[in-house]
Amino acid sequence: MKPMKRGDQVWQTGEVVRRYLEGVRGGIPLAAEQFEIVLRLVRAARPMVGRFLDLGCGDGALGRVLAAAYPAAEGVLLDFSEPMLEAAREALAVGGRHRFVRADYGDRGWVDAVRDGAPFDVVVSGYSIHHQPDARKREIYGEILGLLEPGGLFLNLEHVASRSGWGEAVYDEYFTDSLYAHHVRQGGVKSRSEIAEAYVHRADKEANILAPVEDQCAWLRELGYERVDCFFKTFELALFGGCRGG
Repeated sequence: MKPMKRGDQVWQTGEVVRRYLEGVRGGIPLAAEQFEIVLRLVRAARPMVGRFLDLGCGDGALGRVLAAAYPAAEGVLLDFSEPMLEAAREALAVGGRHRFVRADYGDRGWVDAVRDGAPFDVVVSGYSIHHQPDARKREIYGEILGLLEPGGLFLNLEHVASRSGWGEAVYDEYFTDSLYAHHVRQGGVKSRSEIAEAYVHRADKEANILAPVEDQCAWLRELGYERVDCFFKTFELALFGGCRGG
């Protein structure tokens, strides 16, 4: 029997990556506020950051935020998509302090690809881990814990599941409105209905395996994380995480 094809493989396609970076990335609601909260939490947990890991880095958005706040820090940015890593390299091509690793954290061996940079003061992930089955999500959280410095912080800025179809529908309307506003700002001429149609039928939709944020926070506590909380949530957009004890 052939192994089941993983839905997240679509993110290795240059065209899907291009459409996301050009048409979606800038349209994520409250992105600036999310980044501000990430930095506030990092500063509270680790006033000095020497090493950080951006897991499933995409175009390096979170890595850029940390690199700007901590210019002397050394970052490791990991993704399994070469088009995404190329975008991250272009965005962080400064001083040679940062390392870009192509590896698939869907496979347990990914830890070996970053172990020489560990332990990390901070591990962040942005809108990425939700592509993994729930059992694998939980395993990844455990693997991240083993890569953190004592007192180190893990933050996951993530697409999470609504608890009802009603909440999901409201979120979809909210996200579509934000995408349309982004499209207009870019000088686009598509109607809102065209933007909505593209959003509903987007190529990467089937790659999403969403879990409620409450469940994921419970997993972190069970694994031994401390100070676990959901620090931001708007519909299906959430920032949650915790610290390694010590």
